[in-house]
Amino acid sequence: MPQLPSLDALLAAAHVVALPMRVKFRGVLEREVLLLDGPAGWAEFGSFPEYDDDEASRWLAAAIEAGWEGFPAPVRDHIAVNATVPAVPAAQVPEVLGSFDAAGTVKIKVAERGQTLADDVARVAAVRAALPMAAVRVDANGGWSVPEAVTALTRLAEFDLEYAEQPVPSIEGLAQLRRTMRAGGVPVLIAADESVRKETDPLAVARAGAADLIIVKAAPLGGVRRALNIVAAAGLPAVVSSALDSSVGIRAGLALAAALPELPYACGLGTVSLMAGDVVRDSLVAADGGMYLRDVAADPELLERFAAGSSRRQWWLDRLRRCYAVQRP
Repeated sequence: MPQLPSLDALLAAAHVVALPMRVKFRGVLEREVLLLDGPAGWAEFGSFPEYDDDEASRWLAAAIEAGWEGFPAPVRDHIAVNATVPAVPAAQVPEVLGSFDAAGTVKIKVAERGQTLADDVARVAAVRAALPMAAVRVDANGGWSVPEAVTALTRLAEFDLEYAEQPVPSIEGLAQLRRTMRAGGVPVLIAADESVRKETDPLAVARAGAADLIIVKAAPLGGVRRALNIVAAAGLPAVVSSALDSSVGIRAGLALAAALPELPYACGLGTVSLMAGDVVRDSLVAADGGMYLRDVAADPELLERFAAGSSRRQWWLDRLRRCYAVQRP
């Protein structure tokens, strides 16, 4: 592992921003991240506020890799990207899809707290009506029990789902659901997300036969190189996704997608389109359903425009200090 930059170097390179969202996503209308201007390029430390320091320290490791080591060599320079539809009312689906350019694949949030299966069905139906030829996938973020997931996915299967992402919370639940779906002849593949990135052992899901494919995110897994190793060891197809990043964070996701030996599915790296602000002038958003690999740099005027308040900046700097301590060998 390369030598860590000093804490003073990280603090000197830090900028904290609060980026407004076009629609509520993951329960937030403003996305805070800490950006680092490193010698190898701009990097993003954006672990969600509720994550503890041990988990957040992996996000800092990914940022240090991006800003002080750089990314591994790519094997492709164009990445297919899906559109993302949050848990909005069905009537709002056309407006959300209008933020994405020529999407051939759409990921739809389902199992939102306070909503019903009827809401999910209506939302998926609206996407299918708007884009009858698109590949459609759903993401429950572990919001269903196994019986609820069986009912929901049996119902949603009529929309020809590509796969269902993290329909239930646990690895054991995923394995049980996968067996039940196969036995019942329900043709929906199961993808694991949280069961990979939030587990102490990210390979446990593969050993348990709990998924047909895995979702990988560079930041939560500790960086591009560690994520590549996890995919290789898991032996399952992988989809690269974002964690509601600015264009700086999306650049790391593109680096991961570009370096994977195989990339059979469109990636979930188009979430900057859900934001009403960014730190890059030429944002990393999809055109014709994909993105070309390129470097980005934060713009000083945008950093100033979206700078977080002093108390939030201090909160992030204190968090950086704590997570840096976890990074020490």
